[in-house]
Order: sequence, then C-alpha cells, then structure tokens
Amino acid sequence: MTPNENQGAKGFYKLNWLQRIGFGSGDLAQNLIFQVICTYLLFFYTDIYGLTPSAVAVMFLVGNVANVIWDPIVGTLIDKSNPRYGKYRSYLLYVGIPLSGFAILCFYNGFAPSLIYAYVTYISMQLLYTFINVPYGALNSSLTRDTNEITILTSVRMFMANLGGLAVNSGLPLFIALIAGAPSDSLPKDPSAWFTTMTIYAIVGFCLLAFCFSQCKERVVMDAKATEDVKVSDLWMEFLRNRPLRVLAFFFITAFAMMSVGNAAGAYFMNSNLHGSAQQLSIFMALGSAPAFLFMPLVPWFKRMVGKKNMFYLFLGAAIVGMGMLYFISKMDQPSMMMIYVAQFIKSTGVIVATGYMWALVPEVISYGEYTTGRRISGIVNALTGLFFKAGMTFGSIVGPAVLAYVGAEEGILWLVCVIPAILLALAMFIISRYELTDEVIDDINKKIEERNK
Repeated sequence: MTPNENQGAKGFYKLNWLQRIGFGSGDLAQNLIFQVICTYLLFFYTDIYGLTPSAVAVMFLVGNVANVIWDPIVGTLIDKSNPRYGKYRSYLLYVGIPLSGFAILCFYNGFAPSLIYAYVTYISMQLLYTFINVPYGALNSSLTRDTNEITILTSVRMFMANLGGLAVNSGLPLFIALIAGAPSDSLPKDPSAWFTTMTIYAIVGFCLLAFCFSQCKERVVMDAKATEDVKVSDLWMEFLRNRPLRVLAFFFITAFAMMSVGNAAGAYFMNSNLHGSAQQLSIFMALGSAPAFLFMPLVPWFKRMVGKKNMFYLFLGAAIVGMGMLYFISKMDQPSMMMIYVAQFIKSTGVIVATGYMWALVPEVISYGEYTTGRRISGIVNALTGLFFKAGMTFGSIVGPAVLAYVGAEEGILWLVCVIPAILLALAMFIISRYELTDEVIDDINKKIEERNK
C-alpha cells in the first residue's frame, strides 16, 4: 500500500493541484453567475427592463424570505439523498444546467416590463442557486479530513472566488460595451448586449461547475443508512448541541455584517467625503479585492507560522488598523490619496484573509458534530452557514440607512466605512477567541472517528 493510499484509508487525503483548482473552480463558477445577479440585476430591472425601484425591492425581499425557508429544506434533502454521481457533487451537474438557464432568462428583455416574468425567473434562480451553493459548501468537508489540506483548498477557493468577482465587477461592463459597440466609460443599456453577455458568463460558469464535478472525489461521507432519518429540525438541534458551530455562527454573522456595512458605503466615502474622481474611485474599489491575489495563497504558510487563532488576531487587527487610518486621514484638511490607498490596502488585506479563512472552519464543526452524534450532516451545517450569512447581510442593510439618518451624511459615511466595521471586527476577535477546535484537537477527533468507523 502506498503512503497516499494509507492516508486515504484513514480519511486524511492529500489532493494534487489539479484537484484543488478543480474544487476552487466551483466558487469561480458561482461568482460568474450569481455575482452578476447581485451586482447588476437591480440596474437591469430598473433602467432596461422597466420596473420601478419599489417593485424590485419587494421582489428581492420576497426572494430573501423564500431563501430563508428554503435553505434548511435543501440542507436536509441533500443529507438524506444519495445521487448516483456523488452525494454533493452531483448537484453541480443536475442543478448547474437549470441555474445557468434561469440566470440567462433573468436578463431577457422580451417580456418587459412583465412583473410576473421577473418574479418567476428571479425566484427560480434564487432557489436553484441554494441547491448549488449548499452542496458545494458541503463538498469541501467530503474531500478529506486533513486540516492542512482543507486550509489549502480554502485558500484556492477564495483566490478563485475573488478572480470571479474581478471578472464580474471589472470585466462585465467592458464586455457589454464591446458587444454593444459603445464607449467603455459608460454602461450601455442595449438589452441584447446584456443578454448575450450573461449567456457567455453563464455558459462559462456551467463549464467550470462541470470541471469542478470532474475533479472532486467524495471520500468522507456518511453511510446512506446513517442519514436516512435526517429531518429539518436537526438543523436547530445541531446548532444547540454543537458549541463550536455556535461560535462560528456568531463569527459569520459579525463578519458578514461588517462587510455589508462597509461595502455599501465605499463609493459614498470616496465621492462625498474625499470628492475623488472616477479613476480614484476605481483604484480604491480595486484595492478592496487585490490583496486576495497576494495573500490568500500564503494562508497555509501563515497558519503554520503563527497558528489558527493568532492568524485571525493578526489579520483582524490589521483590518482595524486600516480602518483607523482611513478615519483619521480623511479628517485631514488635505488628505493624501496615496495614504488613503495604503490604508485601504491594509484594511482589505485583513478583511479578505480573515473572512476567507473562516470557511476552513466549517469542515471542522462538521467533524465535531459527527464525533458527538455519529452523523456527518454536512448539508445541514452548510445550510446553517447560509442563514448566518443572510442574518449578517440583513443587519448590515438595516444599519447603513439608520446611521446616515441619525448621524448625517459625511460623518455617517465615516462611521459606516471605519467606526462600526472596526467595532464589529473587535467583537469578531472576541468571538473567535472562544473557538476551541485547535488543529491538534480536530486532528485527534478525526482520527478517533476513523478508528470508530472501522
């Protein structure tokens, strides 16, 4: 028996780089499809399709409420089911085709301004996305029990997710302008150009989902008989009895609330407080994602050098320092744009690494639940993380308008970009200090599970 096979027998599998990139391509695919919806669909509906902002707001609210109900149902169905081509990876193919199709249909202008058509295509796309996102999240924990390998997988995943974000935020407007034959300094309103661009992005996204499917081999999954009695109520039971999951839940909520508050005010900060140009705004926003390409590949090295918790403290602390710098620099009579860029880079580095690495903790709390209950319900745990994500984003969407109304525009924007996110990050540092699953503890738990499974 070779060393790798022996590791496989114990569940501690090592993956090659093609398999790691294959797994990460799943998140790249989801960003190419879903981030287009998140970033541009509001503009398309109001400025091209012809819906009123209030009608779109209600439709988005209905979609979010439907998803809150849908998430635990999806998590339960996935844990109970055992499709032919894999418990989790099968959905990348089965659901990838209709998801891509409905994403394209969301940008079809042929029935404009039909609200019924918009509801059917948008809600269908939202529900289908959950049926991709939940099993994809669970797929990570099914590939290996090795904590170092999961760290590498998470780093690759977050690197490729940010690559997808860059392709959407920077690339899609250029693509639309190219197809429409319009200047690249404006966002064209040619319906056919939008439809064609979304078709290209969706097809590429599905091809990446198929590549992810081909490179992922599920090795750490529960026997079918052990999960056949999984039910929706297990979601809340798992939350109550799994203490590391509760800690991670509050960390997720705090982290996503911080990102929601800060991201919403970034453009306002440059335009209103610093009176920056369009080019300066572009640089400022690009620095919000650029550190991912420099630092996410180094996450495994950082973790080996300083440890899991210290890495969180280091990067969360760096983000707080960057936010403090942004606050005080913007208070100067003549703030230096170079200093603003440096502060933004420091802040973004801390946020990207800390919030990227937190996904590596999800397989750990899944293993802890398996150790204490005997069931590895990865689908339900990933459905829970979806709820935590939505809770944090909802909090952020409420705080922004409230702060602006209470404090006033200019100072309120500083609160949203610097003060409130820094407070939330300090809270996140306290929360993660309560996380008890060190690498040594989780490795011991996984070894005991494998011994028990023999």
